[in-house]
Order: sequence, then structure tokens, then C-alpha cells
Amino acid sequence: MLDIVYGETDRQDVVSRLTDVLSGMRLDGSFYIGYYPIIASADEQVIIDALLVTEQYGLIAFIFSGSMPPSADAGAWRQLQDAQDRLFFAIEANLGRHDELRAGRRLGVKVETITLFPTAPVLQNGVKGKFAGLDNIQDVIRTCTTVDAAYRRPLEGALQRVTTIKPRKKRGHVTNLNSKGGILKEIEKGIANLDQWQKKAAVEMPDGPQRIRGLAGSGKTVALALKAAYLHSCHPDWDIAVTFYTRSLYQQFKDLIRRFSFEHSNDEPSWDRLRILHAWGGRDQDGVYTEIARHVNVVPRDFLYGKSRYGMNDAFRGICRELVQQTSLTLGPPLYDAVLIDEAQDLPPEFFQLVYRFTTEPKRIVWAYDELQTLSESVMPDTTELFGKDDAGNPLVELNNAPGGPRDDVILPVCYRNSPWALTIAHALGFGIYRRPKLVQHFDDPLLWDEVGYQVLDGALELGAEVTIGRKKGSYPPYFEEFPKPADAVVSTLFSSELEQAEWIAESIQENLSRDELEADDILIILPIALTTRDDAAVIRDALGRRNIASHLAGVITSRDEIFIRGSVAIANIYTTLI
Repeated sequence: MLDIVYGETDRQDVVSRLTDVLSGMRLDGSFYIGYYPIIASADEQVIIDALLVTEQYGLIAFIFSGSMPPSADAGAWRQLQDAQDRLFFAIEANLGRHDELRAGRRLGVKVETITLFPTAPVLQNGVKGKFAGLDNIQDVIRTCTTVDAAYRRPLEGALQRVTTIKPRKKRGHVTNLNSKGGILKEIEKGIANLDQWQKKAAVEMPDGPQRIRGLAGSGKTVALALKAAYLHSCHPDWDIAVTFYTRSLYQQFKDLIRRFSFEHSNDEPSWDRLRILHAWGGRDQDGVYTEIARHVNVVPRDFLYGKSRYGMNDAFRGICRELVQQTSLTLGPPLYDAVLIDEAQDLPPEFFQLVYRFTTEPKRIVWAYDELQTLSESVMPDTTELFGKDDAGNPLVELNNAPGGPRDDVILPVCYRNSPWALTIAHALGFGIYRRPKLVQHFDDPLLWDEVGYQVLDGALELGAEVTIGRKKGSYPPYFEEFPKPADAVVSTLFSSELEQAEWIAESIQENLSRDELEADDILIILPIALTTRDDAAVIRDALGRRNIASHLAGVITSRDEIFIRGSVAIANIYTTLI
């Protein structure tokens, strides 16, 4: 099946007709429209109109030409041939940076270029290159050659710009391929490609708002970082904000966006145009809320004010509501050309209303949220509640996945972070599935179980009925079937004291680092009780210290903007750090 990814293009007429032709050829692969848009070469940026990667005919780059020169105009045809040559060498040089795509001293993948006209050209002798019209493009494509199976996966990774998310760790100390470190090394090799849904989330950008949703671990943060770098490379003059709820995401976003930007333009992002901002901000760091407040000459409120006036849980919502009211009459000019919001499930509707007010038309606002992150709230508020209505009572934002264009609403169905067994147990505990006489909570609409990746194994998925469900095949990556064992997913142990628990944790981690061949920053200890975090962490750190294992309490001993440190075991509170 051909997966079509709609990037930016000003030739929608050609794209629509070419897409129809390619869809009728029963190809297996990906068709990128307007993606891979900028390749940095020595002295120029080369634009690619469309890129086709298929098992049958390999890698083909298209150049759209609006008019065809006279067949006798040799100079014009040479210019078209030169354009193909520049595109060929730019792509070949770019792909040649990837070791996995080389075959000795040459590129293991053949790069084909085709100039596409409205109708088939009549070529004179001596004209080199591939030229076609929409009426004979199928015949020209069939002259292209396939890509060897060994290069297909690394080729997709290189084209998607995600080769840079491959782990920096070499894990050279791993000697046993069956150890946990060996298994992790093998898994890390295979997760640096986007799946078909992540590609759409990362690349497609409608002229207006877009929603991205999926379970935790489905790749939303990576997709948003790639989208930010992509938009910045296409529109370096735009003011783009990337925002989130959890402070520890700051460093992750900055690292990912920097690496993706180097892939797009071979240069550092312009951080005064592409800005990474916490949703709230604080004394030492700007945030979207604080920027908007200052923009309209309102003194930003801090956490202590929000907590004292609105309570711990509604502090941010309360101060955002204040600012919504304060800006209703004194709006001021927009601040952002595009805003990308991660962890949307943790942010109040009033925050979205502020973002909407201060983003230029056509309101390029992308929000990604974790479905079932909060089990008591199975779905995000709808777009009307998030953004509000206009003066006529119509929703300001509506999402429609129209055919033949970028999607307004993207679902990421595959959970890469959590094994199907651990995820199933977590949901069973959260809903109280085995509690008698009844569940703690349940979906109002039983069909939501299907949307979040479950299938019926026995019974009926309806209210009042007995049913057995399990994770769908395809809702998790293949490596969970190959490597981890179900018994390793969750371990339950009872302790008689806090000290005994700490000793067991420390002994387990010592075994992880020695026999299991893991590294210290592969491990995260999560403490469930916020009020006793420091005391609980101290007991565990003492036990680790007696075994010469370095550790740190994230956000206390280290910056609030990072969790993991090389060579140290991270300990974190279950709740994220907001202030």
C-alpha cells in the first residue's frame, strides 16, 4: 500500500493528479509531497517537489514543471537536465552521510529524478535524464530500479530525518546479546523510523489547527519536535513556539529540535524565531503565559498567587482565566505564527483560548495529548470547549480530515514505550477491573476501548455485559513479541519496612548494571507520594551509595529541566514539576 504524506506545496493541481496515478499503480511505500523540502549543499538549498520511495521502483525525486520548452530548444532542455543533475547530486550527497546506505565507495541506493510536465514530451536525440507527462508517468516510473531490501529501512530513516534520534549510546560494554542491555541495544536499532501515522503527524500541516492524539509512548513528542524543525526550515521568518506542561521536557525538545534542524538545513536553529517555552514560565524562564501577559502589559501571576487564590489543582487555570478576561478588550497584535503544544491533556481550556487569540491567522495551532493519561477523563475536551465560539455561536475550531490533503486530526495507535502486558495491567488497576462489586470507573462509551488499542477476545463490548479484552496486534511494535517476556513486564513484591524496600531496589539496580549490562541512565525510580519524596529518596540513595552507585533526585539535586544524567540513576516524583 502507498502511504501518502502531504507536506507543503503550491502545485496542488499536479499533486492531486499525480497522487491518483500513483494510487492506481498498487505501489508499496511512501509518497512525500513537499517533504524533504530543503537539502543543504555547499552553496545552495535544493527544493524537492515530491519524493516517491517504493519497494518496486526505489527512490524517485520529482521536479514539477509548469510548461514544456519547444522540442528544438536545446538550451532549455539542457537547463532542465542541469536541474535534475543538481537534485541528483544533492540527494546523493545527503544520503551518502549515512553509513548504512553505502556499498563500498558508492551509494547503495540508486537515485532517480523525473521532470514532470502536464503532458508527455517529445524528446530530441541527445536529451538525457527522465522526463514525463501525467499521461505517461507510469511508463517512465516502470523504467526505474528497485532498492535492495537491506537498504530500505535505513533509507526511510534518512529520508524522514529521524536518523538523529538513534541512541547516541554505543553500548560497547554489552557482551551478552540476551542480557537486558543486549536486548535494549537491539531494540534501539529498530525504533529510529517513523511509522505511517507518525509521518503524518510530523510532516502534515493544514492551514489551521491540528490535533495529534495517542497513548503515552506513541511518539507524539518526537513528531512535534520534527514538525517544529520542519516548519522552521520552511519558514525561517515565522515566530514558532513549542510549549508543554512538564519542565523536564525542555531539554528533550531542545536536543531533538537542534538535531532535526541540522538534518534539515545543516545549521543551528534560530532560537529567537523557534522558541521552546514552558506553558506557564517562572522567575528564571519565560513561558507562553508570561509572554502573553507582558505583551499586553499585565503583570504575570506566579504559582504562589495562583495556589492561594484558586487552589493547587486549579492554580494555572485560574490565572489563565484572569488573562483571558483581561485580554478580551485589549487584545494586542499576535505573538506567534505557529504554536505546538505537547501534554495538552494537562493544560486548561483557558490556556488554549489565550494561544488562539495571540496566534496569527489561519491559527496554526497543533496540540498533542495522551489518551487515558488521566483515567477519570477518557477524552480531551472538544474543540468548542478548548477554543470557544465566535459571535454567531459557531465553534472557532473544527477538525475535518478532508481527502487529498493534510489531516486535521491524527491518531497515533502504536505504543512504543510500554509493553502490552504492563499497559494492560496499568489500565486494569486504574479502572478497578477486578474490584467487587463494581469497577472504580469506566468509559461512558465502551467503544473507546477499541480506539485506544484493545480488541474483544470473548463476550460483548457493551454496558452490563461480560467481556474479555486484550491489546490488538499492531497496537505495539514487533520487538515486544521478540524480546521481553510477559513475566518481566511487572513484578510485585511485599516488604516489611522502608529500609528493606530500599535494599531490594539497590540490589536489583546493582544486578541491572552488572549482570544485565544496563547503564545507570537507563533506570528511573518513581516515588508515588509527593509530600515525602525527599525523605523516601534519601533512604534509596543511601542504599545505592553503599554499593557505589551514583544517583540523583531529579528537579532537586539537578535542574528542573532534566531528569536523566549520564552515569547516575534518576529518582523522580510521580507528579511533574510545574513551578
